[in-house]
Amino acid sequence: MKSAIYNGPFDVTVMERETPRCGPGDVLLRNLHAGICGSDVSVYFHGPGAHQILRGGEFGHEVVSEVAETGAGVTGLSVGDRVYPYPLTVKGDPGRAGCIGGFSEYILVPDCRVGEQVFLVDDRIPTPVAGLVEPFTVAHRAVRRCRPRQGEKAVVFGAGTIGIGAAVALRRFGVDEVMVVDLADLRLAKAAGLGFATCNSARQDVRERAAETFGEVRTLLGTFPDADIYIEAAGADELLATIQDMAKPGARIGAVAVHPEPVPVNLVRLAYGEQELIGPGGYRPEDVIDVMEIMASGTYDLASIITHTFGLDRIVEAIETAGDREKALHVAIAY
Repeated sequence: MKSAIYNGPFDVTVMERETPRCGPGDVLLRNLHAGICGSDVSVYFHGPGAHQILRGGEFGHEVVSEVAETGAGVTGLSVGDRVYPYPLTVKGDPGRAGCIGGFSEYILVPDCRVGEQVFLVDDRIPTPVAGLVEPFTVAHRAVRRCRPRQGEKAVVFGAGTIGIGAAVALRRFGVDEVMVVDLADLRLAKAAGLGFATCNSARQDVRERAAETFGEVRTLLGTFPDADIYIEAAGADELLATIQDMAKPGARIGAVAVHPEPVPVNLVRLAYGEQELIGPGGYRPEDVIDVMEIMASGTYDLASIITHTFGLDRIVEAIETAGDREKALHVAIAY
């Protein structure tokens, strides 16, 4: 099989490796569509850092696959079934969640159990959209952890795949008024096409735009945009300070973007403003189920955020394209 191997910054090679063999309890998956994650871009340009991607090994984790072979002891799966390999468990090692082999032609699932290592994909979900399940579950978990309530309002910083996934999740939880903030017009146009208010922070004052969108609330600490939830899905170090400064008392802040280095927190605003800073913690099976329900409903044209698709032999070009925020949103490998 062909497999993309991460060797270090600016060094990814596609090589022939032996196709894994199925044991009695195993399942062999043939990959169909794999997304380029922001973590894949980061390790390509900067090295592993805080990401769980190892030098000298296969990588890729945003993937939808089909069953190519099942061991004699496997139940609940048939050859040809489409499945989502759940990164935390699919290889039997949570430490491999970032490098399960999405950029290889095949993935071997040891001791495979449906609903644990893999989840069946609803027939109503197109394959390219099913390739978005993993980043959308990350976004869904971040939103769930912020305890959204019907009628609340939210600001999402970052119009990448996870940021748009967060906006979609907020709507599912009853937060009808959502504004997405980014620097790239292409990404904001995609968010607007899905029905969300937008703000280009290169040209607009975010605080003023949020006040215009949601109204304002007067408090003991001053006047603030009337937003209840903030999702930081962009990864710029200065954003947490920006959010804390504009968040009204009692606001919840979901920090889903991965920062390679520690970022300062304003403890005075956290204390006197009763702000909550919340870590999303990845995802859980309930998030997979919810995301697949959203995708199967067809409420959103989620395929519209896939701007580029490449073959595996062009994975370096795919990663470099994904790193260009002005020209790309979601970039995928199609097998």
